[in-house]
Amino acid sequence: MKKQRITLILGGNQGNVLQTLDLALAKIKKQLGVVSKQSKLYTTEAWGNIPQPDFFNLVIELKTIKTPKQTLDIILKIEKQLGRERKERYGPRTIDIDILYYENRIISLNNLTIPHPEIQNRRFVLVPLNEINPKQKHPVLKQKNSYLLEKTSDKGQVKTWKTRN
Repeated sequence: MKKQRITLILGGNQGNVLQTLDLALAKIKKQLGVVSKQSKLYTTEAWGNIPQPDFFNLVIELKTIKTPKQTLDIILKIEKQLGRERKERYGPRTIDIDILYYENRIISLNNLTIPHPEIQNRRFVLVPLNEINPKQKHPVLKQKNSYLLEKTSDKGQVKTWKTRN
């Protein structure tokens, strides 16, 4: 199978998040493919109605030979290995990995929708996504990431995190 370009967002707000993100990146590189682009690390307000600590988020782009379903299975396994427990929607978590784009494909399965259906509504996704690929077009909305960021109604704070060791 030809290598496919995929875009993922990683985030978390529980435990040693920086270490967990590093471990997640290492596992992704080993199990999915070589990362070709990586955004800066951002701190973002928690999204949803549950009071909780801010999140760390970053977006990566990589090439993989895995199918969308295989990619999802690997991501879910990585999340579980790194302590992810699915207790409440939008709740705190050690790690969250979502598939944003898989090439320019539109995929709708029982537990997988690509492109991610909330890209345009989440500033914490759009800021790092725009950093690494502003000209990429959303395959459903037919708009560039830069345009989606400019037009999003989400006003949540997204800040570059400057003190990474």
